[in-house]
Amino acid sequence: MAYKVLPVLFLFLLSFKPLSTKETDPPKLVAANAKASFELKVKNLYTALNPQTFAMPKLESFSKALEGFYQLKEQGLIKKDILTLIDFSLSSAQKRLWVIDMATNTILLQSVVSHGRNSGDEFATQFSNENNSFMSSLGFYATGEVYQGKHGMSLRLDGLEYGINDNARNRAVVMHGADYANENIISKQGRLGRSQGCPAVPVALHKEIINLIKEKSCLFIYHPSRNYENKSKLIS
Repeated sequence: MAYKVLPVLFLFLLSFKPLSTKETDPPKLVAANAKASFELKVKNLYTALNPQTFAMPKLESFSKALEGFYQLKEQGLIKKDILTLIDFSLSSAQKRLWVIDMATNTILLQSVVSHGRNSGDEFATQFSNENNSFMSSLGFYATGEVYQGKHGMSLRLDGLEYGINDNARNRAVVMHGADYANENIISKQGRLGRSQGCPAVPVALHKEIINLIKEKSCLFIYHPSRNYENKSKLIS
């Protein structure tokens, strides 16, 4: 996937250019050095990440999340220094949602989160941007406005990746609380309940989560999907 760095991340990665890079170096070498510098920065941030009482996300998902976060922040598509990371490579029986304050490098909250019912049972393995697919969509989102819907307080999401999740608002893919997104269900059926494609969270936490991340923060739904990596312009 290194070839994607030049057209997509080149200018962004230059801001992480190591001091040893020369102006006469070819663009591919400059980009490669900048990418290595960025990866080092991510590892340093990960090592210094303050989990408080929460478990750490995986380095792989954290790294991909930061890759898009910094680009979207630079483009003005997100405003807040809040990053929500959802790792759909993990079982729905695990707490696979993290809310991270990037200004202080601190995990603020961790929670279980549901995936779409047609994305899989315990694990999410299939994803779609299509109406009525009842699947989750991967990639980067900007959080939108809060509204009162059939699930009570809910948060609209705007998908920022064309052909991957840009149909989220039309599909009414939103963050909301749900009784089926309750850890008590896991002990009965071995997995969390599933949504129609929304990242549903426990009713006991949904207001706190929504208030933390509303109004132009970054939400990233991760999965090591080769199809997503090939399509995305925000990760390398």
